[in-house]
Amino acid sequence: MNHRAPRSLRHEYERYNEREIEAYKESVSRAHLCGIADIAAAALEGQLQLGMRDVLLAAEVDRIIARRLKIPSFDTWRRRRLRNASEPMRPEYWGLRADTPLTHAITLASKSAPVIVSGARVQGSALYLAANGCQVTAIEPERDAVDRVLLAAEEAGLESRVRGVMTDFSQWTPDGPVAAVIVTPAAFAGLTVMERERVIAALQRATTDGGVHLIETIVSGQDAITEDELRARYSGWDVSFVQEPGAARTFLAKKGLM
Repeated sequence: MNHRAPRSLRHEYERYNEREIEAYKESVSRAHLCGIADIAAAALEGQLQLGMRDVLLAAEVDRIIARRLKIPSFDTWRRRRLRNASEPMRPEYWGLRADTPLTHAITLASKSAPVIVSGARVQGSALYLAANGCQVTAIEPERDAVDRVLLAAEEAGLESRVRGVMTDFSQWTPDGPVAAVIVTPAAFAGLTVMERERVIAALQRATTDGGVHLIETIVSGQDAITEDELRARYSGWDVSFVQEPGAARTFLAKKGLM
């Protein structure tokens, strides 16, 4: 497979200029453009050399249009672009809390090994992690849910970092190392105790040393999986509970370094 080299910011800026100028030309009448050409010719009087006249005149017309559009300088455009590019890295951009426990899943390992996401918060979690450089595998039993995640990733320019798998945890096991697992109790809904044990054990074995498992929005009395069961399943891991707004808590377990 051929991979195109990423374009430089200077090249992107030049493409931005071209698009803005061409859009302006298409939005005005031919007479208006001829008027700009007359202004350009007057500005270049005495500089138009044989064989270069059309090139110089076209470049001057573009400069006049750029001034009228107040197209920013490269340095100003670059600062704005970099500032805007950092916005998706903030959890609030995806409707998550600023102190989301998901930050624990963003590690050097998660830039190479995939992060597994499933459950009620799959879309926001998947896109936030992908925006921070993680390779994300979104697992959902319903095709509509998978399609929504993939479409949102494409619209955000993150499609290369998000993979969708239509299945549930009772039918799926990792096919390689996993850096982190982020789910809600809904991911375990309908599984028997033995099925949950098998699923969690498979995820634990695949998780790299130092990797984390997050189970969000655990509420006392809910049926899918309990805090006591989680403590038992993650014996030997560094376990803690992070309080969320209201009565819910997030279970956080970190695999020790071997």
